[in-house]
Amino acid sequence: MSTPGRGFASDNAATIHPEVLAAIAAVNSGHAFGYGHDPYSQAVERRVAEALGGARAFLVFNGTGANVLCLRAACRPWEAAICAQTAHLNTDECGAPEAIGGVKLLAVESEHGKLSPATVERALVHVGDEHAAQPRLISISQSTELGTIYQPEELRALAELAHARGLLLHIDGARLANAAAALGCSLAEACDGADLISFGGTKNGLLAGEAVVLRDEELAESLPFLRKQSLQLASKMRFLAAQFDALLRDELWRRNAAHANRMAAELARAVGAIDGVRIAHPVEANAVFAILPTDARERLLREFDFYIWSESSGEVRWMCAHDTTPEDVDRLAAAVAEAVRECSG
Repeated sequence: MSTPGRGFASDNAATIHPEVLAAIAAVNSGHAFGYGHDPYSQAVERRVAEALGGARAFLVFNGTGANVLCLRAACRPWEAAICAQTAHLNTDECGAPEAIGGVKLLAVESEHGKLSPATVERALVHVGDEHAAQPRLISISQSTELGTIYQPEELRALAELAHARGLLLHIDGARLANAAAALGCSLAEACDGADLISFGGTKNGLLAGEAVVLRDEELAESLPFLRKQSLQLASKMRFLAAQFDALLRDELWRRNAAHANRMAAELARAVGAIDGVRIAHPVEANAVFAILPTDARERLLREFDFYIWSESSGEVRWMCAHDTTPEDVDRLAAAVAEAVRECSG
């Protein structure tokens, strides 16, 4: 059997962390009530809620499901969610918020993937007009789709605006662990002010698993029914719970995320020093966006997996993960330098 290749396409492409696999194996004995009605799964859900400063947590299969559940819990059929034009919710959910959640998205321009109170205010129009979808939710990503991070004061400003205008704040936290590790804070502090949180595990070493965390018991009342209706209720819940048990134990989430962040910072330092390469966005978490010549890009794709983010600008995305090694980074950086040099020579 050949050794699988290693690339920079996504932290979804990474391996399952050994401690997570061990945790799954540890609960793989005997029988347990299904659908999360066993004491172990319930205890883990309480721990997840506590870690994120929430009232209730609900384990689900994937990030799209988590995001759609949050929107369904917050919005009625005529209400809308404001998000960045670059948000995963807007660009990579195949229309699930609208098709499954029945929630219109109001996508607005952003700088480096981040919303500000000023940009949100521009979307708060036609309030009370029966001909227009009514804004109900502000959805942001932490870290963002472009690898940037909301600082605590930026979160507070958006939360204050949302609550002052009778809106809710949702955080798509597919990479919340990376944000918290970068900020040097707790998971709860990295999503401070949010009413609903999608907490990601799959991009941080889990096999499959995300969590919906709600900070309001009233909002949480609908989640058991919405989770089932949205095809996100696991029958063998203990195997999802085991993964989060491992992730929270001794802050495995922080160790994984901090390592991925360090690898991205090292990659950005190395490729940013190469003539002909430009870093497109601040590197604050585990993503590096860079612009390089088309010929160099095509040459690199023969050896490495990564995404072309923008054909028009030549922008690419390199993602680092919990299992990215310094050798991986060195190999890519050397290949970038060689490809750029040969294409410009």
